[in-house]
Amino acid sequence: MMDEYKPADAAAQTDTPDTDLSRRGFTALSITAGAAISAATVAHAQAADVVETNVMIQTADGIADAALYHPKGKGPWPGVVMFVDVLGLRPAFRDMGRRLASSGYTVLVPNPFYRTRKAPVIEGPFDFANPADFAKLTPLRAPLTPDAVARDEATWISYLDRQPTVSKKAKMGVAGYCMGGPMVMQTAALAPARIGASISCHGGGVVTDKPDSPHLLAAKIKAKSYFAIAANDAMRQPDQKDKLLAAFAAAANPCGAEVYEGADHGWCVPDGASYNKPQAERAWAEMLKLYKSALV
Repeated sequence: MMDEYKPADAAAQTDTPDTDLSRRGFTALSITAGAAISAATVAHAQAADVVETNVMIQTADGIADAALYHPKGKGPWPGVVMFVDVLGLRPAFRDMGRRLASSGYTVLVPNPFYRTRKAPVIEGPFDFANPADFAKLTPLRAPLTPDAVARDEATWISYLDRQPTVSKKAKMGVAGYCMGGPMVMQTAALAPARIGASISCHGGGVVTDKPDSPHLLAAKIKAKSYFAIAANDAMRQPDQKDKLLAAFAAAANPCGAEVYEGADHGWCVPDGASYNKPQAERAWAEMLKLYKSALV
């Protein structure tokens, strides 16, 4: 059961410098080293004025490792939680966190698999079509029960709220990729008074036929929401966009939802085999536009 978020002053922190997708849907996320190197070069250049800190966060279930980013200076800036895809916190997402911070945000990128191991949880190339590689995901995902995920989501928000670089006056944002898509919706529903903007990019399982489908949380969400849908996800689930639009319209909180033609699942993440730079840049621009309008 997901209870409404309340700031947890008792949650400790230590700072140290330094859902449902098929195998076919996952395959597009396979790590490609060349793309990662190229994207990293660009991201580092764009984020030269960003402070990066590796942090350890006390949760109800252990110590979570995460990356925290903010622009140089005192701030404060609006806070954003970035939810990674199924391959976890790794250089590609660190670069994305830096890049977003360079636009004027304090960004937390947690390792959702901290119960199993610290990031990076996958080393080297990874091919979802390879059964041996695919099997590596089982121990990572097994602890992520709905209750565990909800506890984590509340912890990330509470952690950001305690950071001096995070504005308490501005709303927070959430961004999620692949399995992070449902998480942004759950977090927005968990803390409707705190989360002002939510974006899901090629989210997996945001609309299902189950009674706990994330899209049914629309009535609890007050954030401005946007869904960037992969073309091949739309082919497999043609009614996904319509169900999202209908659910949010019924909640009197219309969302944006678009199918990105020619962009397959995973297209937004620079180290993925399906990375599509023009369409990824388009989704990134939509995120910045959304945050600029809502995180005030």
